[in-house]
Amino acid sequence: MVMPVVEFPFTAVVGQASLKKALLLNVINPRIGGVLISGPRGSAKSTLARALAALLPESDKGGKSPFVTLPLGASEDRLTGSLDLQKVLSEREATFHEGLLAKAHGGVLYVDEVNLLADTLVDLLLDVAASGVNIVERDGISHSHAARFSLIGTMNPDEGELRPQLLDRFGLCLEQPASMSIEERIAIVQQRDAFDRDSERFIADYAAEQSTLRERIEQARGTLAAVTAPDWVYAHIARRCEEAGVEGLRADVTWHRTAQAHAAWRGGDTITQEDVDTVEPWVLAHRRTREEPTPPSTPPSSPPPPSTPNEKPSSGHSSAGGHSGEQGQWGAMPPIAQNMLDSQPLNLPALTPIKRPAAKQLLSLGGTRKGDELSQGRVNKSLSVTSRPDWFATLIANRGQWPWRQLRYRKARTGQPVVHLVLLDTSGSTLGKRLLGQAKGWVDSLTRQAYSAREQMAVLGFGNNTVTPLLTRQRAPKSLEATLNSADGGGGTPLRKAVAEAGRLIRQWQRREPGLHIRTYLITDGRTRESVANLPKLGDCVVMDTEHSFVKRGQAARLAQQLGALYWTLPTQESA
Repeated sequence: MVMPVVEFPFTAVVGQASLKKALLLNVINPRIGGVLISGPRGSAKSTLARALAALLPESDKGGKSPFVTLPLGASEDRLTGSLDLQKVLSEREATFHEGLLAKAHGGVLYVDEVNLLADTLVDLLLDVAASGVNIVERDGISHSHAARFSLIGTMNPDEGELRPQLLDRFGLCLEQPASMSIEERIAIVQQRDAFDRDSERFIADYAAEQSTLRERIEQARGTLAAVTAPDWVYAHIARRCEEAGVEGLRADVTWHRTAQAHAAWRGGDTITQEDVDTVEPWVLAHRRTREEPTPPSTPPSSPPPPSTPNEKPSSGHSSAGGHSGEQGQWGAMPPIAQNMLDSQPLNLPALTPIKRPAAKQLLSLGGTRKGDELSQGRVNKSLSVTSRPDWFATLIANRGQWPWRQLRYRKARTGQPVVHLVLLDTSGSTLGKRLLGQAKGWVDSLTRQAYSAREQMAVLGFGNNTVTPLLTRQRAPKSLEATLNSADGGGGTPLRKAVAEAGRLIRQWQRREPGLHIRTYLITDGRTRESVANLPKLGDCVVMDTEHSFVKRGQAARLAQQLGALYWTLPTQESA
């Protein structure tokens, strides 16, 4: 007998006022599109998300609206639905078992650690989220059903980024703080201890608060349609979205829906400035592409202070003045013109092409091959272990007869994607002799080739003693020139940090997608005293040496040897 899971009451969670309100607004108006909760481990992300189930309203079919959890290891059939083999055998009827998408219709689909969800499941979620309909097709038989739900996901940003396409499907995004006050920590532990000691009594103590909250939600849902928006609301939202550089209009629509729900929540009949301002950071947090303008430190009418030789110029790029007073591991750098830091076109050196993981030649859906017949209840052992029988096609082929005479197999996938992971040295020592600009040009050339091959890219810049993601893993864009040119350079060379971070990403990606091929490119002049000998190897790795000094130190070759990587010299502008 499976014991029911007792969830911690929503109203008993200490603090988290913003997250609580964002979740409640999605219950009031499910068309907001759900909530992505990003934060460190142990910050009550999952506790609050699961506690929301008790506050969901009645469904159209009667009973509570569903709260369905999508496990990370779920199969595609479990998500979309599958053929009921027993009914086919016993009643000769093709019927389907409901998948998680059907069960979540009209409620919430919850994914814990959503950034670790397999890409195949992400693709299916994207299709259904866009249309609101789940379609299952097998051998000429099609089954479809409505699948509209709020998507709630939790993730720890330290464990990897979320695919941009799925990220945008979340209506709101809240980032949980990494720390809390001593008083909050004490209150949280006391609450948890009381719940663990006697969960039934603890829940009973909060029953009245839970009931009051449910009544307020119902009241807000009832008045939601009557909430109006003055004209200035549309203009304000459009202007702020434009200033944030968001793509498309989903942010505008989501912002309006969320502000409307917030007005209904506080009992108003018109959207006010309070409603618009309260939800703004939740709508734009994961869609903003431009930084908020910082207020000037001096009044606009005041003249700028006189510049000094060591002062950073007002340009948005980090150029000469920004490094002349900055001592890196190899000393201060001379002034460098900004155009030397921009991408310089270079021919891409001929590297060994990456071979995609060869998918074994399996039988196509409904196809047969000599030797696939069953004999004395045994399956031909020459079939690959990666072959997956298609039970539906098998039943059709055998016309319901038992024992089966032949098996049919699913069409093989074309193979795992290829990822190019670039580690770009942006430290102070690369600013001389246009090295950084040439390295950026090489990366942009690689990006264009990956774009043509429909491969994926990720770029980390390391300089100023930090490692900065310049491009999170995604399908390679047509060009990366603008992004690369906006990357500042200077400071020391945190090489070990960069290699360690690359190793962490590689392990994470390959754990999620076994067989994924990742090629790493370490582009550096090697002017650092750090060693990487005791760090895990990066697998298929190429070290691109940007050093072109008259007297070469040859450190990049040493790094290549320590990493077990191929070694290439970045061509100069003249030789490109």
